Amino acid sequence: QVQLAESGGGLVQAGGSIRLACGASGRTFSIHTMGWFRRPPGKEREFLASISWTGGNTYYVDSVKGRFTISRDNAKNTVYLQINSLKSEDTAVYHCAANVVPSYTYDYWGPGTQVTVFT
Repeated sequence: QVQLAESGGGLVQAGGSIRLACGASGRTFSIHTMGWFRRPPGKEREFLASISWTGGNTYYVDSVKGRFTISRDNAKNTVYLQINSLKSEDTAVYHCAANVVPSYTYDYWGPGTQVTVFT
């Protein structure tokens, strides 16, 4: 089992930046890929970015390229999501997730952290 816990959310002014963190515990050696998702109010959950746990290869959905940066610190078992130039439409609950085999599906999910962007 892998346990995930997000942190770093909050109330942020439009145009600002925020860095979310996702701490992993448990069988972290089994993680293949970590991903970040978000669920805006009243909308479906959407994939944002992923990073391979060992090689550090990253992938971003087109809509966030240039504003979002995913990174990892294996020594801390933590994955980060840096979001710059925040917009009101970035308001969402942000979740991290992990899978243990190469896949588009994820096996473990964190409870999420709320990001609210105000103007």
